[in-house]
Amino acid sequence: MKTIIEPFRIKSVEPLRQTTREEREQVLRQAGYNLFLVPASEILIDLLTDSGTSAMSTEQWAAMMRGDESYAGSESYFRLKRVVENLTGFRHVIPTHQGRAAERILFTCLCKPGHVVPNNTHFDTTRANIEFTGAEAVDLPLPEAADTQAALPFKGGMDVAALERLIEERGRARIPLIMLTITNNSGGGQPVSMADIEAVSRAARRHGIPFYIDACRFAENAWFIREREPGYGAWSPFDIARKMFSLADGCTFSAKKDAFANIGGLLCTNDDSLARQEKDLLILTEGFPTYGGLAGRDLEAIAVGLQEVLDPDYLRYRIASTTYLGRHIASGGVPIVEPPGGHAIYIDAGRMLPHIPRHEFPGQSLAIELFLHAGIRSVEIGSVMFGSHARNELLRLAIPRRVYTQSHIDYVVEAILEVHARRHELRGYRIVEQPEFLRHFSCRFEPL
Repeated sequence: MKTIIEPFRIKSVEPLRQTTREEREQVLRQAGYNLFLVPASEILIDLLTDSGTSAMSTEQWAAMMRGDESYAGSESYFRLKRVVENLTGFRHVIPTHQGRAAERILFTCLCKPGHVVPNNTHFDTTRANIEFTGAEAVDLPLPEAADTQAALPFKGGMDVAALERLIEERGRARIPLIMLTITNNSGGGQPVSMADIEAVSRAARRHGIPFYIDACRFAENAWFIREREPGYGAWSPFDIARKMFSLADGCTFSAKKDAFANIGGLLCTNDDSLARQEKDLLILTEGFPTYGGLAGRDLEAIAVGLQEVLDPDYLRYRIASTTYLGRHIASGGVPIVEPPGGHAIYIDAGRMLPHIPRHEFPGQSLAIELFLHAGIRSVEIGSVMFGSHARNELLRLAIPRRVYTQSHIDYVVEAILEVHARRHELRGYRIVEQPEFLRHFSCRFEPL
């Protein structure tokens, strides 16, 4: 059969509210033209993020009922710990309330002013947590990744030659760790090959630098390796994931992505001394090491989700459904980051709206118009989010897991193509109010 169906049945539904363009114009003005500040009740199709927005399974809901809410030594923690140890092989499994909490603890323990942390591409909270310590976050994407139209199988990797030059120029003592984000969210959701992970791991070991994986979408990355990298076609997604983790010294992980959970994160390491420091800081800011700011029922949901996400039938559907959106809008002339990623489609707003300069935020302009036209919420991944660090002006359409059907995606396709047909009418925006860090979450705009 050519048709790939959703590998699940719908057991519960949530109503969607249809609004008029006039209503959407009013709510946008009140929100300062920032879609983060628009109430969810005003959104029809929400593609702002795939983080914490997934639909949980019957097995996850059932597991939540046995959540052990003991403050210390919860059985729910030990069930999660066994699942994570089996998957990653890391000795220390530290729960946190979400991925950015794991990042903050890790960088607080390892980074200080003058340090440099290389990554294929840092995402927003990763960069902010590094810079908050006074360290510098350096992106080392593959050179060919700069071309959004280049259809290469693994555009998300790190430029290992550039990594070697950075270590030589800055000195090993100034680099407390090397990170690799899989899949590469800021780089268009592009996967990282096993060969690239191995090359980064070898460089880290040769220089005696800890190597950490930002593993938010590890399962989707494993599927891309299985489908695209020679030698892995007969491997299970679990075995590929296990090999990826075996090449690292630790990881940060947001369970709100590839574990289908609505909240939660993990910080893992093989370093006994570092783990003690991390747990001390965890107690200060998150909670006791056997709950880490989470309820026992959340720990249970994560444990089940980490097993469900590696199901080949699910991963086949997940990647195919994202590709469906990408191919349908690209065939209508919309420039996307090629090839389609795993969790999201990225429209090259700079290419689509060349009449809007970078400092007038073409990605934000496109996001606003898509909401006004069809009630669809998306997010700018460009100069609003990253300032001078932005390589491209992108609009991300992140697809929540197990939430929307093909008819919802067909509606999104139709809306994007209609906006694309009158793209020359769109105008830029300017920021009129912004915070010091992570401005895209709360800044306010006005149209030009």
